[in-house]
Amino acid sequence: MAGQSGRLTGSVAIVTAAAQGLGEAIAKCFAREGATVAVVDINQGELERVADEIEAAGGTALIQVVDVTKSSAVDRMVADVVVRCGTVDILLNGAGGFHRFSPITEIADDEWERVIALNLTSAFYCSRAAARVMMEKKFGRIISISSGAGLAPNPHAPSYAPYGAAKAGVIGMSKLIARDLGPYNITVNCIAPGTTLTPRVKKVRDAESIAKIASMNPMRHLVEPEDTAEAALYLASKEARYVTGVTLMVNAGNLIF
Repeated sequence: MAGQSGRLTGSVAIVTAAAQGLGEAIAKCFAREGATVAVVDINQGELERVADEIEAAGGTALIQVVDVTKSSAVDRMVADVVVRCGTVDILLNGAGGFHRFSPITEIADDEWERVIALNLTSAFYCSRAAARVMMEKKFGRIISISSGAGLAPNPHAPSYAPYGAAKAGVIGMSKLIARDLGPYNITVNCIAPGTTLTPRVKKVRDAESIAKIASMNPMRHLVEPEDTAEAALYLASKEARYVTGVTLMVNAGNLIF
């Protein structure tokens, strides 16, 4: 049975992009450790699957179908979670991604704006809304998924300015918010995963390319979504109560991007 003596027992967590990949793994990890988890995404069908699997494992999930690039929608979502669950203790900003690599000369205005909105603006909207709740009770955990691309260009892959800029922005924003929210006992941190064996990566890459990427890491492995979930669990737990403003890399040792 999930949650009876877990590290997050009694907590209320919001996890965005929870319908697949890292967000799904983190939502399930938080629920297994006792949190009531509001799973957030625009994909209602997949959210229902994730929520059903959490409930089947003994956890508690609340479905929120929300476009987190819309400020008013995010505010309504957080308010609804507070009404239904009483509070928000943990926010995991997982929304992000992009669909193609493009040189800067071929990036249109709307493409730039779309990628920045999905990866950076969404994290700002969600953090702002959650912080308002957390500040009142003087406790909270805000965790955002950045990327190795937000730290340095990958010499083994094409560059993509909007994504790297957005993920670097998530790191910078988190450091600044950590300073502002520290007096309220709210920690704000990032996780920067390397290439991760999510269902999407397995779908778009063949075994040969996956093996090649893994061979570039000192540990000769690619991380799994559960590895990032465990890092998020640590940052959400009481053990990390004085860890704030940091970026935790989960990348099998690939420190030179």
